[in-house]
Amino acid sequence: MECYFLMYPRLGVALLLIACLLTGCVAMVAGGAAAGGYYVAEDKRTIAVITDDASITSSINVKFLKDDLLNPMAINVDTYKGVVTLQGMVDNPEAARRAYDIAYSVEGVKQVISKLTIRSEAMSPWGPVDR
Repeated sequence: MECYFLMYPRLGVALLLIACLLTGCVAMVAGGAAAGGYYVAEDKRTIAVITDDASITSSINVKFLKDDLLNPMAINVDTYKGVVTLQGMVDNPEAARRAYDIAYSVEGVKQVISKLTIRSEAMSPWGPVDR
Protein backbone atom coordinates (compact mmCIF):
# COMPACT_ATOMS: atom_id res chain seq x y z
CA MET A 1 0.00 0.00 0.00
CA GLU A 2 1.42 3.38 -1.01
CA CYS A 3 1.45 6.29 1.40
CA TYR A 4 0.71 9.40 -0.63
CA PHE A 5 1.51 11.67 2.30
CA LEU A 6 5.15 10.53 2.22
CA MET A 7 5.34 10.81 -1.56
CA TYR A 8 3.60 14.21 -1.67
CA PRO A 9 4.14 16.09 1.62
CA ARG A 10 2.39 19.21 0.31
CA LEU A 11 -0.73 17.13 -0.22
CA GLY A 12 -0.67 16.16 3.45
CA VAL A 13 -0.37 19.78 4.56
CA ALA A 14 -3.16 20.87 2.23
CA LEU A 15 -5.47 18.07 3.38
CA LEU A 16 -4.77 18.86 7.03
CA LEU A 17 -5.73 22.50 6.46
CA ILE A 18 -8.88 21.52 4.57
CA ALA A 19 -9.89 19.01 7.27
CA CYS A 20 -9.37 21.63 9.95
CA LEU A 21 -11.56 24.12 8.09
CA LEU A 22 -14.28 21.58 7.31
CA THR A 23 -14.50 20.26 10.87
CA GLY A 24 -14.74 23.77 12.27
CA CYS A 25 -11.73 24.21 14.51
CA VAL A 26 -13.54 26.83 16.56
CA ALA A 27 -11.23 26.56 19.56
CA MET A 28 -8.17 27.16 17.41
CA VAL A 29 -9.77 30.13 15.66
CA ALA A 30 -11.12 31.62 18.90
CA GLY A 31 -7.81 31.14 20.70
CA GLY A 32 -5.97 32.68 17.78
CA ALA A 33 -8.30 35.67 17.80
CA ALA A 34 -7.75 36.24 21.51
CA ALA A 35 -3.99 36.00 21.13
CA GLY A 36 -4.15 38.20 18.06
CA GLY A 37 -6.14 40.82 19.96
CA TYR A 38 -3.48 40.93 22.66
CA TYR A 39 -0.73 41.12 20.06
CA VAL A 40 -2.41 44.05 18.29
CA ALA A 41 -2.80 45.91 21.59
CA GLU A 42 0.95 45.53 22.30
CA ASP A 43 2.15 46.29 18.76
CA LYS A 44 3.33 49.79 17.83
CA ARG A 45 2.12 49.46 14.22
CA THR A 46 -1.26 50.69 13.03
CA ILE A 47 -3.98 48.16 12.22
CA ALA A 48 -3.51 48.88 8.50
CA VAL A 49 0.23 48.15 8.67
CA ILE A 50 -0.35 44.97 10.70
CA THR A 51 -2.91 43.84 8.10
CA ASP A 52 -0.54 44.62 5.23
CA ASP A 53 2.29 42.72 6.94
CA ALA A 54 0.03 39.71 7.54
CA SER A 55 -1.03 39.77 3.89
CA ILE A 56 2.61 39.87 2.76
CA THR A 57 3.50 36.94 5.04
CA SER A 58 0.51 34.94 3.81
CA SER A 59 1.29 35.62 0.14
CA ILE A 60 4.89 34.50 0.59
CA ASN A 61 3.82 31.31 2.40
CA VAL A 62 1.36 30.46 -0.39
CA LYS A 63 4.07 30.94 -3.02
CA PHE A 64 6.46 28.78 -0.99
CA LEU A 65 3.79 26.06 -0.82
CA LYS A 66 3.47 26.04 -4.61
CA ASP A 67 7.23 25.82 -5.21
CA ASP A 68 8.74 22.35 -5.63
CA LEU A 69 12.25 23.40 -4.55
CA LEU A 70 11.16 24.75 -1.14
CA ASN A 71 9.82 23.11 2.00
CA PRO A 72 7.42 25.74 3.39
CA MET A 73 7.30 23.97 6.75
CA ALA A 74 11.05 24.57 7.20
CA ILE A 75 11.01 28.32 6.49
CA ASN A 76 9.56 30.86 8.91
CA VAL A 77 8.41 34.15 7.37
CA ASP A 78 8.07 37.27 9.53
CA THR A 79 7.07 40.68 8.21
CA TYR A 80 7.42 43.98 10.07
CA LYS A 81 6.55 47.21 8.25
CA GLY A 82 7.22 45.60 4.87
CA VAL A 83 10.58 44.13 5.86
CA VAL A 84 10.52 40.35 5.50
CA THR A 85 12.80 38.09 7.53
CA LEU A 86 13.28 34.49 6.42
CA GLN A 87 14.52 31.98 9.00
CA GLY A 88 14.90 28.25 8.77
CA MET A 89 16.75 25.58 6.90
CA VAL A 90 17.00 24.89 3.17
CA ASP A 91 18.69 22.05 1.30
CA ASN A 92 21.03 24.07 -0.94
CA PRO A 93 22.03 27.59 -2.02
CA GLU A 94 19.57 27.48 -4.94
CA ALA A 95 16.67 26.98 -2.53
CA ALA A 96 17.89 29.88 -0.38
CA ARG A 97 18.06 32.12 -3.44
CA ARG A 98 14.63 30.99 -4.63
CA ALA A 99 13.09 31.76 -1.22
CA TYR A 100 14.69 35.22 -1.27
CA ASP A 101 13.50 35.93 -4.83
CA ILE A 102 9.95 34.74 -4.11
CA ALA A 103 9.73 36.86 -0.96
CA TYR A 104 11.04 39.93 -2.77
CA SER A 105 8.54 39.45 -5.63
CA VAL A 106 5.51 39.96 -3.37
CA GLU A 107 3.87 43.36 -3.60
CA GLY A 108 4.54 45.59 -0.60
CA VAL A 109 7.89 44.04 0.34
CA LYS A 110 10.48 46.74 0.97
CA GLN A 111 13.40 44.54 2.01
CA VAL A 112 14.18 40.85 2.55
CA ILE A 113 16.55 39.70 5.29
CA SER A 114 17.63 36.10 4.82
CA LYS A 115 18.72 34.21 7.91
CA LEU A 116 18.34 30.88 6.15
CA THR A 117 20.74 28.07 6.99
CA ILE A 118 21.87 25.69 4.29
CA ARG A 119 21.68 22.08 5.44
CA SER A 120 25.13 20.51 5.47
CA GLU A 121 24.18 16.86 5.93
CA ALA A 122 21.74 14.44 4.40
CA MET A 123 18.37 14.54 6.14
CA SER A 124 15.30 12.37 6.16
CA PRO A 125 11.91 13.21 7.67
CA TRP A 126 13.17 11.48 10.82
CA GLY A 127 16.50 13.31 11.14
CA PRO A 128 20.09 12.96 9.89
CA VAL A 129 20.93 10.07 7.62
CA ASP A 130 23.99 8.00 8.55
CA ARG A 131 26.21 7.28 5.57
